[in-house]
Amino acid sequence: MKASYHYMLIFLVALILFLNDAHMVSVVDPTYGFVQIVLNESNFVYQKPYDTPLDQRYIYKNGTHRFWVYADDKPFSLGSNTQPRTEIRLLPNYTSGVWQFEGLAFVPNGTSGATIVQVHGAAHGNTTALLRIYNGEMRFYSTQVIDVDLYDRWFKVNLIHDVDGGQVMVFIDNKERFKIHDQGPGLLYFKFGVYGAPTNISYYMESRWKDVKIYKRC
Repeated sequence: MKASYHYMLIFLVALILFLNDAHMVSVVDPTYGFVQIVLNESNFVYQKPYDTPLDQRYIYKNGTHRFWVYADDKPFSLGSNTQPRTEIRLLPNYTSGVWQFEGLAFVPNGTSGATIVQVHGAAHGNTTALLRIYNGEMRFYSTQVIDVDLYDRWFKVNLIHDVDGGQVMVFIDNKERFKIHDQGPGLLYFKFGVYGAPTNISYYMESRWKDVKIYKRC
């Protein structure tokens, strides 16, 4: 009897710990209730250093987009004072509703201070969201840490922008990691690739992407 009670107690404690842990790292489908937007080549606008051919900073092979850039590269247009980038701007633009970017990302060890995906446009400022990699951590801009230990592995990114509700949500590997108010509506669009931060960037920056999708809530 005592042995049975002992094992039952162990089972109950283990069950409670499991349920608590499952609640803390619950896995969901961020695309539930959304409709996928069909993308083709006309939805991709390429940006790269203005004096460098695209194939020296970007390759698409076997379903994977590979972007790279160097800290001393030129900006994307002559006369621009922005940081070096190799990115794809995704169409369509949007101004209202709830939109979502999804993709599998890979960032090699050594890339730091690089934005790998963003929402461009806002009522206040140029961007609504920047997801940057610093030393294997993903940060919202350069401050709040969203996730860690992301070097040298594929991870899934879902970036949701609820324009009408004024909110941005970030999911990593189907787990909600971050939520924040946006910067107001504007002419908005998603971008992915590599874009150097204003400071503290590595000389070489790279990201790889596959299975990129855009969704809109019904």
